[in-house]
Amino acid sequence: MSKYDFSKPVREHKLYWILSPIGRLINFIRFRIRYVGVENIPESGGFILASNHIHLIDPMIIAMGIKKRQLHFMAKKELWNNPIVAWAFTRVNGFPIDRGGADSLALKHAAEIISTGHILGIFPEGTRSRNGKIGKGKRGAANLAAQGKCGILPVSVYNNQGLKLRSKYTVRYGKLIPYEELGLSENATREEQIACTEMIMSKITELWEEGHCD
Repeated sequence: MSKYDFSKPVREHKLYWILSPIGRLINFIRFRIRYVGVENIPESGGFILASNHIHLIDPMIIAMGIKKRQLHFMAKKELWNNPIVAWAFTRVNGFPIDRGGADSLALKHAAEIISTGHILGIFPEGTRSRNGKIGKGKRGAANLAAQGKCGILPVSVYNNQGLKLRSKYTVRYGKLIPYEELGLSENATREEQIACTEMIMSKITELWEEGHCD
């Protein structure tokens, strides 16, 4: 496995900006993507972007709609088994997390991303949906929001045609939920985290239920 160096401070890579226009061109050719609510994306400050998850390419699709800032995201550690994939994911601000247990290094890194004023992308469901519908959220986003005292931006990705050529892909960025409205105390209880997670998933579901934007 290609190891990720968590000892290094949070950074943003120049390659991200080089690959961004290439990614947008590929997306334009490959899919019919519509971005809605991009004006809701804060232009500064650290926060969590929480989205549903249907395809492996979701992080790239979501990131391409954020033109002025870079997105950091966590991905399953198995992707770092391939040195080429590991190198590429690292250069576009991806970092590995062990989904099978408490990964203290990855969670600490995630908290540092927020505290240093960057955007942390999270899929609260923890894995991709097999039927395209919204699943049950886990408490990770709420836990990190409590640690970082940051807001959460709900996002939905909608695609009911698969990844075939010229299929529709709609990304909706909701309004930022300020930290003060998340109902989290400094040492958030399990009940507070569950309630916050339900709020997040409810907001994502509302966006998702709007379907495609023609």
